[in-house]
Amino acid sequence: MAHEEIIVGLDIGSTSIKIAVGQFSATEGNAKKLHIIGALEQEAEGINRGVITSIEDAVKSVTKALDKAEKLIGIPIESAWVSISGGHITTQISKGVVAVSKTDGEVREEDMERAIEAAKTVTTPPNYEIIHVIARSFTVDGQSNIKDPVGMTGVRLEVETFIIEGLSSQIKNLTKCVYQTGLDIEDLVLAPLATSEAVLNNRQKELGVAVVNIGGSTTGVAVFEQGDLLHTAILPLGSEHITSDIAIGLRTSIEAAEKIKLKYGQATSKGLERKEEFDLHEFDENEEGLISRKYLAEIIEARVEEILEKVDAELKKIERSGALPAGIILTGAGAKLPKIIEVCKRKMRLAAALGYPYDIISVIDKVNDLSFTTAIGLVKWGIDLSKQKKGISRFKTVNQISNKMRKWFKSLMP
Repeated sequence: MAHEEIIVGLDIGSTSIKIAVGQFSATEGNAKKLHIIGALEQEAEGINRGVITSIEDAVKSVTKALDKAEKLIGIPIESAWVSISGGHITTQISKGVVAVSKTDGEVREEDMERAIEAAKTVTTPPNYEIIHVIARSFTVDGQSNIKDPVGMTGVRLEVETFIIEGLSSQIKNLTKCVYQTGLDIEDLVLAPLATSEAVLNNRQKELGVAVVNIGGSTTGVAVFEQGDLLHTAILPLGSEHITSDIAIGLRTSIEAAEKIKLKYGQATSKGLERKEEFDLHEFDENEEGLISRKYLAEIIEARVEEILEKVDAELKKIERSGALPAGIILTGAGAKLPKIIEVCKRKMRLAAALGYPYDIISVIDKVNDLSFTTAIGLVKWGIDLSKQKKGISRFKTVNQISNKMRKWFKSLMP
């Protein structure tokens, strides 16, 4: 098995770092399927709300995760697709226009590339860098909504792109952190986009759908319609906030609150009796007292509703509140809460379902763990890009960090 054959997704989250390793393997009928051969997580330190707060701690966490992964799969990991998230991410729509270069007026790949390049000349806010330029649709001589203009005839080619930008300092901190572990970065991918890659099929993207990834301290949202990315947002709320609410409400420690949430928590108090109780002593020997499960569920429900209201506010911005035919796909660690789908349907007035990775084979249980969807999505993203050039211009943020700097980072490694 050659090293090139493996593709690694590194999802750097605020609470944990997750790694998924995949490779292509032929199944019956020689159809190639993505095979996930390893998935693991490592507690994260030095990262808060998707942003690196201590490079030294973050490097240690990523290194530990990589060591575990290499032991697990028995192959050295040399490069990875890395997720980026955080409240600093902004988006804008930009258009690019070029003249078709060939005299016979046939649109070629190069013309598409030039149009996308032209769209990149937007005014990026100071101290921001472009992470993705996603071509949404092309127009040839006034005929709009063309998905792939190659081979068409015309004089003028326009493209509408969706540009995703991030704060330069945050991007540099993230890349620095990964390089210091000795790993190369294939590319940075916005976390909600990677998640969508894992859990959405083309039909859902055509109809109109929102992926909501409830992580530890942030919630990522990506909305698609007619196959195109319509909107993306990263909200500063996640499942850690639910745990904090439980700790305050039950006057107990964060550690005990997390255990209580996992054992007795559910997203709605409906159907629970006040009489159903559990003893705090079970989770913390210094504590005594019976707690009603209904009261616990009320605490959780309030925060889950708040997260969903914030998601709905994002849909209102693009006039899609209650108007996405394929509904809401919930994923991430926070989506594991029992009955969260019921609350989501009620609050969002839309169909809702849990998002599991599809179209992959694996013997690993973690593949069906909702908190691994971003890491698996990164692997799918890497494989898709190596198979075909998507309509996503591979604008490599990290290549702007010259090789000199890479070598310098690596020379600093212990």
